[in-house]
Amino acid sequence: MLSVLHIENIAVIESADILFGPGFNALTGETGAGKSIVVDAMSAVTGERTSRELIRTGARSALVTGTFTEVKALPWLTANGFAPDENGEMLLQREILPDGKNLCRVNGRPVTVAQLKALGQQLLNIHGQHDGQQLLDEGCHLGYLDRFGGTEGPLVAYQQAYQKLTALERKIACLQMDESEKARRVDTLQFQIGELERAELTAGEEEALNERRDILRNAADLAQAAQGAHYALSGDEDSAGAVALLMEAEQALERTAGVSPELDELRERLTDCRCQVQDVADSARDLSGSFDFEPGELDQLESRLDLLYRLKKKYGGSVEEMLDYLDRCQKELDEIQFADDALCRLEQERAKALKEAKALAQALSECRKSAGKALEERIQAELAQLDMPKVRFRVEFEEIAGETGLNADGMDLVRFLMSANVGEDLKPIQKIASGGELARIMLCLKNVLAENDDVGTLVFDEVDTGVSGRAAQKVAEKLAQVACRKQVLCVTHLPQLAAMADVHFSVEKGERGGRTYTAVESLERGRRQQELARLTSGEHITASALDSAGELLDAAESYKKTLHG
Repeated sequence: MLSVLHIENIAVIESADILFGPGFNALTGETGAGKSIVVDAMSAVTGERTSRELIRTGARSALVTGTFTEVKALPWLTANGFAPDENGEMLLQREILPDGKNLCRVNGRPVTVAQLKALGQQLLNIHGQHDGQQLLDEGCHLGYLDRFGGTEGPLVAYQQAYQKLTALERKIACLQMDESEKARRVDTLQFQIGELERAELTAGEEEALNERRDILRNAADLAQAAQGAHYALSGDEDSAGAVALLMEAEQALERTAGVSPELDELRERLTDCRCQVQDVADSARDLSGSFDFEPGELDQLESRLDLLYRLKKKYGGSVEEMLDYLDRCQKELDEIQFADDALCRLEQERAKALKEAKALAQALSECRKSAGKALEERIQAELAQLDMPKVRFRVEFEEIAGETGLNADGMDLVRFLMSANVGEDLKPIQKIASGGELARIMLCLKNVLAENDDVGTLVFDEVDTGVSGRAAQKVAEKLAQVACRKQVLCVTHLPQLAAMADVHFSVEKGERGGRTYTAVESLERGRRQQELARLTSGEHITASALDSAGELLDAAESYKKTLHG
């Protein structure tokens, strides 16, 4: 559960530490006091999308820290090498900077926003006002049903088969072209293949040709340099070269061989030098001859490089890329020329894949229909507890149109229907549900879905929209029931909900030094009574309003005792 939420410089909140308790936590306050900012801070610290506009004016950054206790061995922790400390606690932190960057940490270790979000979704679930809009979107209904039914295994198996089927259909579509288009493509491929094959390309030849061209262009200078080096080392008729001079020095030391070890060592070094210089002289002589070339060789070489340049403009940036393009063209030509055989084989594979996908889709659909019946019963029971016993709720299934009757999610189109009044037909929720009905149906769904997940904290922001009177009392009782299994954090304007809370926070806005500040205070019995009276009668609190608030608190305590036996 979320035990401590530390907020710094988020909108009108300069600094606040909120110590949430187990069970039901309620936050109340005037409109605009900053209750939703607390929810925004929870969203931020669990990796949800946020904005640098949240940073308090004049602050260098905004910081939110969430301490979670009693953390279980969640899948994300195992996958990413994290673990709670010895007390079962985890510390999530997010700093929002003015340039839009975010610094996120888990137990002090840096993580990305995406990683923080993946972990946050396993720790805390926020139900805001926009969730009611999701309930109106029929595209979301199948996802709700799959979550309730736990159909992940059959769904994954089906989706793998469906991906195989669609891959085969794409291959078939590529081979199915009309005859005129096929003829044009064959002509194009044959021309390109012929042009590239006539060029007799060789990998690495362009580099070798460029190197040889540089040599031929400078052949005279290269030959002259090599010859000059050879003459300097080997000598000619007019002068002795370096080799001859080294030999004279070697012979001079030969006369004292065996007399002085130092001179003997020097003679050996001279012998090594003479041999190396002789090798260099021979190499220079051989190189000088290698720079001779046949007339016309440079022209032939330039012509070959020009051909390669023209081909590269059409088929690739290098000889290797052109060879790769040639290979692809040959394969495509083979595929077209033997398309009938390939199509026959692919059609057989497709028929097999379609049969397998349909069988898995049927198995998935049966799981969903069974889950749909169970969901109907659960929602009906939950709605009865929320003072909506006459409302009927139905999960409607419809087959997908089209040749295969399949899509990426299976063979089912699912939508939720309801009838708000006795005698009325079942109709899509978005056509007949009021705001209060939507809020209560969404609360039912959240409660039912939360039973099967490991998320320890549920956050309800304005769950009481459109709800009042007896219905509000039923919503408060439902939240108290949920709080027996999960930690519940609820932003509310209703005294019935606030009275049912185990911990009650007041969010108040004030001014100090020309700046607006928001403070969050945990209320004891006396202050709670005053806050409930304010929620009931406004700023002019009467004695009877205080007495009524006290009775509301007593009634809530009595109800919670029945829940705990």
